[in-house]
Amino acid sequence: MNENYSQIIARLIEAAPFDIDPNIRMEGRPPSSASSEFLTNKEQGDWAERVVLAAINENCPDHLAVSYGRGDGLAAGDPGFADFYREYQDELNTIGKKPDILIFRRADFLGREHVDLANEQTVSRAVAAIEVRSSSFLATKYALFMSNRIKYAEQECMRVRRLILQEPFATLLHQKSPDLFDLINNAGLSTFRELDFRFRSWSSSALLQELSEYLKLLKEQIKILHKRDYLSITPKVEDLALVNRWIQRFNVPHYYLQVFFDRAYIISFREILEIISDSAKEDVVFSVEKDVKNQGKTTIKIAIQIGREIIGRMDMPEHKSALKELERGRLLFYVTFSGGRGYLDPEVFYHELMCNV
Repeated sequence: MNENYSQIIARLIEAAPFDIDPNIRMEGRPPSSASSEFLTNKEQGDWAERVVLAAINENCPDHLAVSYGRGDGLAAGDPGFADFYREYQDELNTIGKKPDILIFRRADFLGREHVDLANEQTVSRAVAAIEVRSSSFLATKYALFMSNRIKYAEQECMRVRRLILQEPFATLLHQKSPDLFDLINNAGLSTFRELDFRFRSWSSSALLQELSEYLKLLKEQIKILHKRDYLSITPKVEDLALVNRWIQRFNVPHYYLQVFFDRAYIISFREILEIISDSAKEDVVFSVEKDVKNQGKTTIKIAIQIGREIIGRMDMPEHKSALKELERGRLLFYVTFSGGRGYLDPEVFYHELMCNV
């Protein structure tokens, strides 16, 4: 018997290597206060969702995008936030994490004034669910910067290698550390990314001091090559279980859509699970990190190049400062966003919908 979408996801969740608990329970005290950074990030996320909604509805006449996730304006420290937080925890434990946007066929709702999202049967009729994530980067500029940085580091590695392998440094290094000499001697432009060595500093002569400086410089450039050089789509491991809970209830194909300030990329939830289950792809197209910005939670970072570019151009939003006064008199200054536009590629959009299982 062929598996349906929710069955495929359940199987992938069970096979995933990160101990994703389908029965996870969300518990904990509500945070006591928000921060300026949190409020700015929330405003940016809300703006990204508005851009995606408009881009789909303006460019995809056969489909309707509807805001679905929680849109409450409450933040920690506001009156009523504690109750809101507990209700949200209950919701996560019952139906899982709601996606930000649901996509429906317009033909299914002709003549209706609105889509009743409180009706679970209606929600189950969605053809796609989208989790919108935002990032404060220009993806094109970031890619160019990283490309230039890598090229420079590779060139520096080759230059310093030539200096080290010249006499008298080659003989000195071979005497002090034959293994390190062989490592550097056999290195090439395409292999510096895989190299690593323990840096040794010698100071008993001027030549050894100079050799040590070359080795230090080589080590620094190799460290640059080891760093993650891609922007990413960033699901938290905790969220994978909560998204799965929602999918098991509604059986709607789920996607992550990462919005930058110049373009946006989409990837299916199924593909995320398949990628993270392939150990050969770790530190190649994805990494696993304890993200400080997410309270130290384990976060998976998948290279945006693995996703599909669904919005290839973006009009920048207007932004301005805003002020929030908390009950005890504390003032929080943050940034709000308005306007802007995303130019969605309908061909990519429809291809994703047709390949959702």
